[in-house]
Amino acid sequence: MGAPKCGTTALTQYLSAHPDIFMARKEMHHFGNDLHFGAQFYRRDAAAYLAEFQEWQNQARAGEASVWYLYSKTAAAEIKAFNPDARVIIMLREPVDMLHSLFYQFRFDGNEPLDNFERALAAEGDRHEGRRIGRQTYLVQGLFYRETIRFAEQVKRYFDAFGRDRVHIVLYDDLIADVAGVYRRTLEFLEVDARFGPDNFKAVNNNKFIRNRMLRALFNDRFVRSTILAIRPCLPRPIFSGMQKLDAALRGLNSRAAKRPPLSTEFQRQLRAEFAREVDRLGELLGRDLSHWHHGRRTPAEPCRPSPSKACLPEQLLLQTAADHPVATLKSQT
Repeated sequence: MGAPKCGTTALTQYLSAHPDIFMARKEMHHFGNDLHFGAQFYRRDAAAYLAEFQEWQNQARAGEASVWYLYSKTAAAEIKAFNPDARVIIMLREPVDMLHSLFYQFRFDGNEPLDNFERALAAEGDRHEGRRIGRQTYLVQGLFYRETIRFAEQVKRYFDAFGRDRVHIVLYDDLIADVAGVYRRTLEFLEVDARFGPDNFKAVNNNKFIRNRMLRALFNDRFVRSTILAIRPCLPRPIFSGMQKLDAALRGLNSRAAKRPPLSTEFQRQLRAEFAREVDRLGELLGRDLSHWHHGRRTPAEPCRPSPSKACLPEQLLLQTAADHPVATLKSQT
């Protein structure tokens, strides 16, 4: 269900490697009628959504990951109506780190036209009035940054819809500190073989910047993309899938990995003070002490020490806030 920039890509990859789990294409966003994506965003209708599961081969679990389901006020009820027995995984992160990372993701993919994080936060009022929105913006709601970290009310919607026993919460802190343990507990929640697990974890800095903005503007142009989506029903599925893969490859060639510029200490302090009550509400809801988030720390516990039963992501990932999505090489344990 999200939230964005909280490790959803990594966990999706880990789950898709399990022989008992089928994961469909990420970010389909079929649910959430109150999410207003632009015409250039390919949002699947019911038939196209179910078609993404055609390759399912009777695995015990089948799922998908779309990070804005958590933000949506209607997605929980819609998913409940679609499948009352669904199991929900929600990933969360310290709000300041999450928003800073989200801003640079939006800068990369064209959703955010402003080039400064502080100015982007200050522009929220104008954006509610329809101003300071770019031509490539595909989700204006995502630019209401402060609304994206109202985690307590967002999580509560899923608790109310499915019950706590069917909602699994993963904190980014825990993913960093003990990725093997997070993976195992997630498999246990899904009631699949938890003996299958990662043999080796490789951290990858996934913060990216655009090489050529003109190429990105072409890739993201509303007219170009909406035209392609309009003719999609006339194209055989393999051809359209091939076009999607080509699009992803070209975008990859037009990107480079780099660290995010750090936030000033004073601005971090201001934001953490502003978000303190939201953090406390989330901690109360989850029954977990999150007070270390007030000071920008990932965990109050001792640092992770690798052992045969506990895998940790490399120490540099704890220090480089740009490394948002660790990628693992997975194979079945014998």
